[in-house]
Amino acid sequence: MGKKNWIEFENHENKSEETAKINTFNKRSKINISKQKKGKKGKTITLIQGLETENEILLKELLKKIKVFCGTGGTLIDSNIQLQGDMVSKSIEFLSKEGFQNL
Repeated sequence: MGKKNWIEFENHENKSEETAKINTFNKRSKINISKQKKGKKGKTITLIQGLETENEILLKELLKKIKVFCGTGGTLIDSNIQLQGDMVSKSIEFLSKEGFQNL
């Protein structure tokens, strides 16, 4: 059978754009990672504050990556990342691998 609608392309351009997006974070800013008891029945959440960027799309991409790394759910509220459960050590490990400093 022939290849219908098959297009081959190089993916190198997309990877360079992704690294350019990640570099727009101020990685030297002070990032505060803490756990809190919040919500119904006092469930524990991990709160990540201090990610200084105005671009909400970059924050959502970072949120998606950290949720996959930690294996938990989370949300973005007022430029702060909230993860379900006590994920302080995993989030510190993830952010240090991404190149963030001052954790």
